[in-house]
Amino acid sequence: MSTLIQHLLKLTDHRDRDLLELTLSKALLELLPIQRIVIARVLSQEGDKRWLDVVRLDAKGGGKLVDPLRVEFQTLVGLDDAPDRLTCLQRRELVEIAWAGQDGPRIQLLPLFSDARADDEGVIEVHAEAALSADQLMAMEQLRHVYRNMYALLEYSDRDALTGLLNRKSLDEAFYSAVLEELDGVIGEPKTAGQPKALEPERRHRVPANYWLGSAIVDNFALINEQHGPLIAQEVLLLVARAMNNTFRTYDRIYRFGREHFGVLMHCPDEALVLAAFERFRANVEKFNFPQVGRVTVSCGYTSVMADDSPASALEKTQRAVDFAQLSGRNKVCSHLGLVRRGFFGATASAPVEY
Repeated sequence: MSTLIQHLLKLTDHRDRDLLELTLSKALLELLPIQRIVIARVLSQEGDKRWLDVVRLDAKGGGKLVDPLRVEFQTLVGLDDAPDRLTCLQRRELVEIAWAGQDGPRIQLLPLFSDARADDEGVIEVHAEAALSADQLMAMEQLRHVYRNMYALLEYSDRDALTGLLNRKSLDEAFYSAVLEELDGVIGEPKTAGQPKALEPERRHRVPANYWLGSAIVDNFALINEQHGPLIAQEVLLLVARAMNNTFRTYDRIYRFGREHFGVLMHCPDEALVLAAFERFRANVEKFNFPQVGRVTVSCGYTSVMADDSPASALEKTQRAVDFAQLSGRNKVCSHLGLVRRGFFGATASAPVEY
């Protein structure tokens, strides 16, 4: 059996925030006399908050690791429908449920984070046959503390300093996870830092994956910077980033790739819904009155993520769609696939919806 120190080393080996919950869960399951562990995060969409079980592992084998990008939000349990979890989240302390007597099985819930975080809320749910000892609770707290520290460090390295959105570097891991098919069964051991990422013994390309990558460029940003100065230009970028956060779903991955270039990686079964999301964002920016600047517009382009795409090749497609939007008058949303079908670019795979 692995020691606490060995599991601490595994947690600190990571360079990918998406694997931290899995590593924490496996450590607790191996070190403590528990039957099941669940790590649940809070997702929000248009003010509606729901629970997503990101990791669920059983001592007897079996479990799952869920990609938040791929969930159907309306199928998730509402925040108020899991009152014990909600109590733990609100109190920021241990909640214990002895559902078959004080000496019988119980569920213990702990907040995933100790501080009130606007974007990251969650609980650790431990199912055990009896109450955990003080030493066992201490071991859980130590692992949780290391998890929080690693999460904060990785989050800092993944974020754009100005807007707080994800940065270009963080796109690569999310992108390769998106275009690879998840296999059924227990999630494999994540590899250590420096090795290629592999959640499973085997991964297969999935076509089509229903993932979409989009770019958004602030129109005439150089002119805004020249006329109003860098501080006002930065405020424009901050307000555009806020519009993105308010428009797209909380589990869509929103990026600032550099200067006035923003991006979104999303999972969606229908291209019409992708177009609608970018149109809402474009319209929200257009109707907003930017202080000292007034009207600002954005040009957007998006593409379907193909199995043979790399982050660079997919971004190049979105950039070509954005360039087309800007050359044809700006303040537009263009589909790269739609432009290909209309003969503006070279041949590529066909898609079911044409724009």
